Amino acid sequence: MAEQRRLLLEHVGKENSHLLDFYLKVGGYEAARKALTQMSPQEVIEEVKKSGLRGRGGAAFPTGLKWDFVPKDDPRPRFVIANCDEGEPGTFKDREIVEKFPHLLLEGMLIAGYAIGAKKGFIYVRGEYPFAQAQLRRAIREATERGYLGENVFGTGFSFEIEVYSGAGAYVCGEETALIESLEGKRGHPRMRPPYPVTYG
Repeated sequence: MAEQRRLLLEHVGKENSHLLDFYLKVGGYEAARKALTQMSPQEVIEEVKKSGLRGRGGAAFPTGLKWDFVPKDDPRPRFVIANCDEGEPGTFKDREIVEKFPHLLLEGMLIAGYAIGAKKGFIYVRGEYPFAQAQLRRAIREATERGYLGENVFGTGFSFEIEVYSGAGAYVCGEETALIESLEGKRGHPRMRPPYPVTYG
């Protein structure tokens, strides 16, 4: 029988797994360094397409294809949004990552930001997860202080910052357009579509 190996949660829960130094020891931010210093944004998108990476939500939509939907010549600002609202009863997959291995999410958002030309990301975390929010904010501070987020990442001229946004316990904000409405300070209510948003997560 073939040996089974955890991939996404391989290091979750190990001692100090939430800290930047631990993440760096297990190869953290090397994928982002390669993407930003050796690849064009479109090359990153094509690599993600080839990988078969899919979103962790119910639709399991191909991540690279979603990134490629972002218009290349649109001058308007772009944002990366990670949906950690997790309102489904008994669901805690996102919480495990953001509490115990948060730099994994930050690095993924950094790569996504570079690929689609975004300068800022938001992590929308349900209000019932105060510890998860604290862990994320600590990780963001660590990454920014050490040059993995913020201005001129890896000396490439690309800048990317991430902000944690606390939800207010509304189940409907797990839906992507309702989440965007909430981020914009409005009542969390789904939008009529089209147009379709291009969110990460």
